[in-house]
Amino acid sequence: MYTLFLLILSAIISFIIAPLFMRLSYRFGFVDYPNHRKQHERPMPFSGGVSILVSFVITVIIAQPVEKEYIPIILGGTLIVILGVIDDKYDLKPSVKFLGQLVVISIPIFFGIIIDTINPFGITMNFGVFAIPFTFLWIAVIINAINLIDGLDGLAAGVSVIALSSIAFIGILQNNIFVMMISVILIGSTLGVLYYNFNPAKLFLGDNGSMLLGYVLGVLSILGFKNVTFFSILFPIIILGVPFIDITFAAVRRYREGVSLTRADRGHLHHKLQYIGFSHRESVILIYFMATLFAVATIILYLSTVTGAVLICILLVLSVVIIVEATDLIGSNKRPILNFLQKIFEKISS
Repeated sequence: MYTLFLLILSAIISFIIAPLFMRLSYRFGFVDYPNHRKQHERPMPFSGGVSILVSFVITVIIAQPVEKEYIPIILGGTLIVILGVIDDKYDLKPSVKFLGQLVVISIPIFFGIIIDTINPFGITMNFGVFAIPFTFLWIAVIINAINLIDGLDGLAAGVSVIALSSIAFIGILQNNIFVMMISVILIGSTLGVLYYNFNPAKLFLGDNGSMLLGYVLGVLSILGFKNVTFFSILFPIIILGVPFIDITFAAVRRYREGVSLTRADRGHLHHKLQYIGFSHRESVILIYFMATLFAVATIILYLSTVTGAVLICILLVLSVVIIVEATDLIGSNKRPILNFLQKIFEKISS
């Protein structure tokens, strides 16, 4: 019941304060103006992340967790929102923005939140001197993966809520009360803002919001799965399957085309879904569905035997390949799996 109280409380707080920050954004010109590259037709406030952060911090203070890990989460979350606000306002160079992210990521590392070991197939592997660089890379990838999918109303917020729900559920199974509680509080804070961020949006998350969600997801993925003894490294990857797919194939696509990895384009999953005929809202809901499948698969994988886990991983890989081929996410006309399935269906129907 206390967990439900925290969920409702954080949602109510963010729901109430979001309009306040929207008005402040308009007053101080903290808005995203429409142009030829953007889909919105009027100035939109960038205040989503600030609203989530304030609600999250207030609720965490009320909850008073015993574990000290909440300190780097709140401190780092505050700094990543400040970085995002500056980026939203002044459009920082990618290199400066990335440097700022690394500074923020150093905070949980300083507090000992590090990926020092993984346990694939029950075999403990120690990263040794590579533990800190790998942790930097891990959290940075998640921050930017969530940042990159924030291209449609409600997309990054909704996908994050789904991922956090999976992390919270596994936290319950592990009796990891801290991870479960922080996940639930952030879910509520995000849901309160999602009401205003879903299509047609009244506010945007901005980089301050998407990077906040990515940062906390990155830290929670380390805290929540450090002691899992089987396929531990796969759980957060699968939970965040949609943003990981998008950022991975965005990198491959840009490398193939010989353009900078930091250059913006309209080749992301949500853009591809719109190109093949889905509306703005339909694209978001379809990606929600994909994210839910990945989240449920993670829970099943956590509860599975070795054989079941292997089968689930194979099915997930096939699903990813089909998604990539169907949406031409990689920018290639080669579709071996879809062509193979098409031949099978033709034989069955003939």
